[in-house]
Amino acid sequence: MHILITGSAGFIGYHLSRRLLAAGHTVTGLDAMTPYYDVRLKQQRHAMLAEHARFAAITGKLEDPAAIERAFAAAPEIVVHLAAQAGVRYSLEAPFSYTDSNVTGTLAILEAARRTQPKHLLIASSSSVYGMAGKASTELDLTDRPVSLYAATKKATEAMSHSYAHLFGVPTTCLRFFTVYGPWGRPDMALFKFAEAIAAGEPISIYGEGRMRRDFTYVDDVVAAIDRLIGVAPVEGAPVSAADSLSPVAPWRVVNIAGGRPVELMRFVTAIEAAMGREAKKELLPMQPGDVTDTAADVTLLQTLVGEVPQTPVEDGVRAFCEWFKGWRR
Repeated sequence: MHILITGSAGFIGYHLSRRLLAAGHTVTGLDAMTPYYDVRLKQQRHAMLAEHARFAAITGKLEDPAAIERAFAAAPEIVVHLAAQAGVRYSLEAPFSYTDSNVTGTLAILEAARRTQPKHLLIASSSSVYGMAGKASTELDLTDRPVSLYAATKKATEAMSHSYAHLFGVPTTCLRFFTVYGPWGRPDMALFKFAEAIAAGEPISIYGEGRMRRDFTYVDDVVAAIDRLIGVAPVEGAPVSAADSLSPVAPWRVVNIAGGRPVELMRFVTAIEAAMGREAKKELLPMQPGDVTDTAADVTLLQTLVGEVPQTPVEDGVRAFCEWFKGWRR
């Protein structure tokens, strides 16, 4: 199949592109190469993908009509829209970058999908839409109380995609990712920051005074789930169970992408220390605005749709990241 992946030089986009290329698919990657973090990391990811003859890279922003036109020129059968302005905390500093990329940019993707009618459109959302859930979140839970602008733009992404699925019939699945981590991860994420600080002998900042929990999800497990979901497009009027988030008026659903095993933040830190071979100097700090204390996913729907997915233990995933990180840092 011909698959278009936006954000192909990003963390998840790179890993998904690599998996799909290895499976024999043709992949077009669209990425803006924005400097939110070190662009050289994105360039390295794309360079590795470019070693495959069936990979074609397009550089351009989602808001650029010419870039979108080039990306959809061959009418891809599958579209996986991962490109977005990420990060809860950065949304306090640069809010318009979130509406430009996550709202206006997603609208451009929806308009292109309306014209080309792919067999399945998959769109990145986030566990952030659940806000202060305080329990294992299911896809049927209300998500109308976001506590960050980032979460609000992801909620908008879901709402817009539902309206397009209803109006124009493009089967659409929104993917609610839960704290994805692993090799080639983003430098703004906690794992990367902690490993960098430990390697440099500097203190790490632990917000929420270490009392937070996250449903950490290893990147290989995430892309395995996406790969399987590609072939499971929603069909209006055909829910798979009572827990299905399938819309009653559109071929549209949301799916949690997670391991379903929340981990205390301090256990995560201990795993990093073990993998780095050095104890961290810890600064316990209050919660930051926009952060949530716990994330936890109910993965019943995901398992119903695609069967059991890999669930890499956090110690194994952190060890794999740190092994990559040490080599990359050198």
